[in-house]
Amino acid sequence: MRYTSTRNNKISVLSYQAILDGISPDGGLYIPQELPKFCELDLKRMMSYDYQGKAVFLLKTFLPEFSEDELKNCMASSISRFDDKIVAPIVKLDESVYILELWHGPTFAFKDVALTLLPNLLKLSKQKAQVKDDILILTATSGDTGKAALEGFKDIDGIKIAVLYPTDNVSNHQKLQMMIQEGNNVLALGINGNFDDAQTAVKKIFCDEKAINDFKKSGYILSSANSINWGRLLPQIIYYFSTYLDMCEVGEIKIGEKINFAVPCGNFGNILAGYYAKQMGLPINKLICASNTNNVLTDFLTQGRYDCRRVLEKTISPSMDILISSNTERLIYEISNKNDELIKARMDELKNSGEYVLEEDELKNIKDIFYADYATDSEAMQTINNVFLEKDYLMDPHTAVAMSVYNSYLLSEEDNLKTVIISTANPYKFAPDVLNALGYSVPSDDLKAIQKLNSKTRSYVPEGILNAFEKPILHEKVVDKDCIMDELKNFIK
Repeated sequence: MRYTSTRNNKISVLSYQAILDGISPDGGLYIPQELPKFCELDLKRMMSYDYQGKAVFLLKTFLPEFSEDELKNCMASSISRFDDKIVAPIVKLDESVYILELWHGPTFAFKDVALTLLPNLLKLSKQKAQVKDDILILTATSGDTGKAALEGFKDIDGIKIAVLYPTDNVSNHQKLQMMIQEGNNVLALGINGNFDDAQTAVKKIFCDEKAINDFKKSGYILSSANSINWGRLLPQIIYYFSTYLDMCEVGEIKIGEKINFAVPCGNFGNILAGYYAKQMGLPINKLICASNTNNVLTDFLTQGRYDCRRVLEKTISPSMDILISSNTERLIYEISNKNDELIKARMDELKNSGEYVLEEDELKNIKDIFYADYATDSEAMQTINNVFLEKDYLMDPHTAVAMSVYNSYLLSEEDNLKTVIISTANPYKFAPDVLNALGYSVPSDDLKAIQKLNSKTRSYVPEGILNAFEKPILHEKVVDKDCIMDELKNFIK
């Protein structure tokens, strides 16, 4: 399988090169030239495999340059980082609603699913491409990607990783997780700005010939651990298949029966993985795109206008506080019949004017697949409280946004299909907001908030979350956007 750029169909690279590059030299995103298709027979065959087996079955169709043994080893290493080696457990709330818990990895967020695998794929990609230079991974984070990427790549020979995060726009615990990160090859750098500023800075460096040459002279090539990197997005397709097939295996649904997925969305990578799964043959009815009050995606998917000319609001679901969702570029490439010139023009328009508009037939295609809405902080908090009181289930604010939007979906659509809510973080990472949602007073100290939430709900708190408070602060620098390059140059010296 070969990969092309969303902005230039003439580009054609092998899978390991797409992973190694992270982003295409023209600024576009790599995308498979063709998606594999699976029939019911393939699904039945996959159903007999465990998570690792399902993953390898899917990965080898996208990564033909990797041997099956290589992929098995990569997956075994990834799965070993999860609690009891269970990557994607499903919790049944009632006869129609299920929770897919994707936060059982080392940093207690869904990003672990991909970022325990990507380092292994990247190391192999470097070998296959016969690259002698070291790799500098540049990553922007709105909260969870940063810690997961730092943890995934720590102490790997020949690779350094720098994570940029908006110092005032992540939760206290997300920031703490990055500031205590150990490893001789890692940098967590706070910036004065928001996630869009961090992401724009990363993309700008990837497209800056002088910067690329300067890094090259220092012995480094660039790559990314954001979902702009196909190697980060690909592993997320796996859990859509595993969830569906696990539900078939225990008799909750039958092969071929359609279900919905409700997904809290920020950079659009998580739900885009679901879109690809649907295009590959997985029986998905609707992908429910759930936004917070930074609802640029809601407007985009319902009105066909992507307009980021608005003030970014700080919410209790900070990983979704994003106005420029990179992976929408991949979606519009697909629905525009892979019109690379149109995509390039629209991305230029977005950069220059802050908006672009879809054609009517494109919007119709989107509405056939996606439902989109948003939830306010108060609605998310009410959902946290309601679900805990009614179902004895504790969820974080991002998951609550998805549940709230799913409830809105039920009010507007006649749909009794079973629905999976994708849960993206452990609630204890956002203990103050969860406590507040449950109606309790919130201690000023984060550790005390965690302990109080545990005392009031009697729910399990991971030791890794508690232990974070005992570790020394190793990364505390915060810089302005125009100082980022200087910090990166110092980092690789």
